[in-house]
Amino acid sequence: MIVVADTSPINYLLLIDYIALLPHFYGHILIPPGVWEELEDARSPEIVRKWIAKAPAWLENRAIGGEPDPALDFLDKGEREAIALAEEVNAGRLIADESEARAEALRRNLTVIGTLGVLRDGARAGLINLPEAFARLERTSFYIAPGLIRSFLEEEATRFNPRQ
Repeated sequence: MIVVADTSPINYLLLIDYIALLPHFYGHILIPPGVWEELEDARSPEIVRKWIAKAPAWLENRAIGGEPDPALDFLDKGEREAIALAEEVNAGRLIADESEARAEALRRNLTVIGTLGVLRDGARAGLINLPEAFARLERTSFYIAPGLIRSFLEEEATRFNPRQ
């Protein structure tokens, strides 16, 4: 499966030390130049800039074959390019967090997962503790609606205690 990622999931998975979930689940990840640039931008956290400076072999900076659809101009550069690349390579999955980008990707019939979904999958696979992962995420600038956290944690609790 071809997977394309936007900036935010890579950024936050690095900040909470769960970046290894991406190659575990997806093997090889494509990112467009706009995402690469956002990761190395001076405003990115130092840990992110250091990581992208020595990017792992499983991460590929892949140029898109032209300009993104002008209908995507309401999104930032990384999001526009990530959606364009996902469409171009017929990606099986786009990893993105921002609601407008996710909504647009879904309108374009792309399969989307976000940071929370990656963490949920990590918990389902027994690789991480979901409450701990969410606690780490809450210590960053990542916004999580309280109801969404509750929903994910209730689902996780039900998985371990099906009678609830």
